[in-house]
Amino acid sequence: MDKIQQLQLFVRIVEGGSFLQAAQALGIARSTATYAIKQLEQEIGVQLLARTTRAVKPTPEGDAFYRRANAVLEDIDETWTAFRQTTPGGHLRINAPGLLTRTFLVPQLTEFLRQYPDITVTFGQTDRLVNLVREGIDCVIRVGVPEDSSLRLRRLGHLPEITCASPAYLAAKGIPHSIDDLASHTMIGFISSQTGDTMPLNFIRNGRTESRRLPAQVMTDNSDTAAALAVQGLGLIQAPRYRFEDQLRRGELVEVLSAYPPGSLQINAIYAGERRVSRRLDVFLHWVSEIFARAL
Repeated sequence: MDKIQQLQLFVRIVEGGSFLQAAQALGIARSTATYAIKQLEQEIGVQLLARTTRAVKPTPEGDAFYRRANAVLEDIDETWTAFRQTTPGGHLRINAPGLLTRTFLVPQLTEFLRQYPDITVTFGQTDRLVNLVREGIDCVIRVGVPEDSSLRLRRLGHLPEITCASPAYLAAKGIPHSIDDLASHTMIGFISSQTGDTMPLNFIRNGRTESRRLPAQVMTDNSDTAAALAVQGLGLIQAPRYRFEDQLRRGELVEVLSAYPPGSLQINAIYAGERRVSRRLDVFLHWVSEIFARAL
């Protein structure tokens, strides 16, 4: 097995957490994979993988080697692509919240794929934090700025937020006309994936943001579940307006406190900053920037 094949094997093991899966993907025996990694570690002089009965994980040195190995393989792929074809090609792994993907990206995707027929795309749809390098993800679309300074971002725009509740909830609790009317109200507790804490409701009054942390009988870390709980009448909720368009149109939710808007959330395309941006990611970033520029 040559060095490039060793790198490909190592990357697949890290991303899949399994010698067997990596060996099957490359069409080799598991014993061959085990020997190749052992030989690689001996040549480098450090342990790259920590093996347990349940999983295989990279050591700190393995993490660093994985990033370099992935960058090398990306460069090789880009070199072949540059000379083999005039348009970008290869596979893109994008992660974005499900509703955002369906609302903004899917309706325009056919045209993107028609323009770049040699690009294939996998959409992962989660709200959680992801490790771009470890999970082999090219780009995530998220609200807010990442704490990891090694990541790069491209600002896509701002999503205006609103405060909503169901008609049944408002009939029971009363319609608040001011922030000061919230003493007897409850909220849907949304748990931040960054802090693990329940996020307060925010309101802008006289140019300043005021926060209110109301009692919450039900909490969740999933935005789709939070919206469904609000429809069931379990509390006030805040989120970008696009999330509630269907519920507002059907009368399942009603906007309240519009004179005290929550503000807006910055939405970004976030990608690893340690490697050169591939041509396929570059055209995707340009395309998604145009989508949000038209929509917001």
